[in-house]
Amino acid sequence: MIPGVAPKPATPLVASVPQPRHMFVLGAGFVGRYVSERLLAQGWQVSGTCTSAAKKRELEMLGMNTYVFDATEKRNLENIHSLQQATHLLISIPPVPGFGDPLLNLNEDLKGMLSHGNLEWLCYLSSTSVYGDCGGALVDEDHTVNPKSESAKLRHKAEKGWLSLIDDLNLSAFVFRLGGIYGPGRSALDTLAKSKSLSQRQKLRESKQYTARIHVADIYQAILASMSMRCARKIFNVVDDDPAPRAEVFAFARSLIEMRYPDLITESPDVNSTESDFQERIVPAEKRVSNARLKKELGVKLLHPTYRSGLQCILDSWQAESQLSDRNR
Repeated sequence: MIPGVAPKPATPLVASVPQPRHMFVLGAGFVGRYVSERLLAQGWQVSGTCTSAAKKRELEMLGMNTYVFDATEKRNLENIHSLQQATHLLISIPPVPGFGDPLLNLNEDLKGMLSHGNLEWLCYLSSTSVYGDCGGALVDEDHTVNPKSESAKLRHKAEKGWLSLIDDLNLSAFVFRLGGIYGPGRSALDTLAKSKSLSQRQKLRESKQYTARIHVADIYQAILASMSMRCARKIFNVVDDDPAPRAEVFAFARSLIEMRYPDLITESPDVNSTESDFQERIVPAEKRVSNARLKKELGVKLLHPTYRSGLQCILDSWQAESQLSDRNR
């Protein structure tokens, strides 16, 4: 201390208040609901949209703030107040044939809401169908896209639209190109258990040599990993290690069921019920999709690197649920 000079008062330390984590899910369907349930369990605030009052009630029972949303009606966007408060935005609404991405058609209003909010992270869930037919070649994210079906073309257009939308926004943005999505309640096992018959359109897909697929639990893993990665924009293939033919997957699923529930299967399966993109189903699109970037840059270690692990896990959950049901009787 200098003699005769009064000491300066200490500057109080102001604790920085962490931003509350708030995920908004545009399209809380199979993937959106799976992600939402797990984030809610981790203490996140989660909001989202759905397509009916019945689904709204289900999601609200989970703890979500939910809106019944028709994205083709402009007036509805203004009613989604939570969107402007969200720190994270997951887009899981597929393009509409003949219309395109319904949200991107509200470009200016949407960009205004997002630019004046708290958004830090955005992820658009796309499809590996954007690569088109590559003759069975191994394709990574730098491979030229060549979508053939209408839905694949709309997916690629939506990818570009969402990345363009956030050009002026300071946030991390991702496009996840997903393989055929499966998981509890939506798998070859479930299709066999429902004993659906095979349609002619679905038989056309039986000849495919390669089919990219991904368990919903590994989609969730990729989403979590991307939240800790700061980047302006990045595309990732989110697929497993084994692009096996669909017939092989169903043969394995049938063997699992016959060993544990021999009386369950009575008819031929509808082998295409696990695909996420109906329009793409009848278009030949042979390719093997690489997940190297997913593993290297996001550090994701797949829970289910092959369909065998994923289907076994689903079957085990059936037995666990059955045992729990028996104990509660």
